[in-house]
Amino acid sequence: MVQGFPDMPFRFSEWSRKLPTRCFRALCCKGPPPPRPEYDLVCIGLSGAGKTSMLSKLCGESPENVVSTTGFSIKAVPFQNAILNVKELGGADNIRKYWSRYYQGSQGVIFVLDSAASEEELETSRKELHSALQHPQLCTLPFLILANHQDKPAARSVQEIKKYFELEPLARGKRWILQPCSLDDMNAIKDSFTQLIHLLEEKNPEPVRM
Repeated sequence: MVQGFPDMPFRFSEWSRKLPTRCFRALCCKGPPPPRPEYDLVCIGLSGAGKTSMLSKLCGESPENVVSTTGFSIKAVPFQNAILNVKELGGADNIRKYWSRYYQGSQGVIFVLDSAASEEELETSRKELHSALQHPQLCTLPFLILANHQDKPAARSVQEIKKYFELEPLARGKRWILQPCSLDDMNAIKDSFTQLIHLLEEKNPEPVRM
């Protein structure tokens, strides 16, 4: 017993007996975190736009093991407030005609384009985006349009792409986001996906454009 504090051993012993109960209550009453909502998305774009590499990096996979998607693949991309189940469709000429078979059940669309592509490829990409924006199964869904390869010298600006793709008249009344990006800046890509999640979360959506 410590002189001057005759009742200290009793108090410490009483507190120590209650400690397991307190810890148990803290662990049990807190409970598991609420489950994150999941959304099913479709990701489209021409071959070489960077869809596979982008999704792989978002999932933390090594870029060295990336192989271009020839049919389709599905990845669960985790974010802090949601999990995106992304169905990526191959962008080759002989596959694009089958894209619409995989649209059913989608809650949002990711369209990736190569902003440094040739004029011919850019025109093809424009036609495919127009077709997707007007498709009955996609036309009411939020769109995230990513102008990839902005790190290349020949990359068009967002304003150039918006004008060339005629996004203002075509997507009027729809929910869409147009963002420049490159694989060297994954934070910007994650921010774009976060904006898309906000659109997916909206109960009474309003038209959005950027």
